Amino acid sequence: MIVVRAAEPDEYAAVGELTARAYLADGAMPDSDPYYDVLRDAAARAADAELWVAADDGDLLGTVTWCPRGSSYREVAGADEGEFRTLAVAPEARGRGVGELLVQACVERAAADGAAAVVISTAEWMSAAHRLYRRLGFVAVPERDWSPRPDIRLRAFVRPLP
Repeated sequence: MIVVRAAEPDEYAAVGELTARAYLADGAMPDSDPYYDVLRDAAARAADAELWVAADDGDLLGTVTWCPRGSSYREVAGADEGEFRTLAVAPEARGRGVGELLVQACVERAAADGAAAVVISTAEWMSAAHRLYRRLGFVAVPERDWSPRPDIRLRAFVRPLP
């Protein structure tokens, strides 16, 4: 059974590698891109945000970073919104609902925090993620799209909460 839980410190290196492998498998960024160093640094995400994993009997299948208020990892969330980032599913675990479980955990956390909505920034080339977000009630908000650097365009998706 797949469970979503906080990553343990002794898992940070493996979570970082899982994240990088997931992004590499999509093939949109060359393996020399410096962003892979950021993706591999799961310990930094855990220190200033909440690093979660999806695991099945000890096997790490996916990860997401929940960005609470005050976290430097928040990128586009307003004061009344929750935000997550760095959603990654191991290539060998895709198609098992891992990404959906991780996103649903973020939606539940946002609701528990009293947020009016939950937001995510995602690269234009992440079409599978876009399909997942839309299926889970997120809508594209083009006026909130942005670029962290000249060669990357991020699309913003928002899911209003009741």
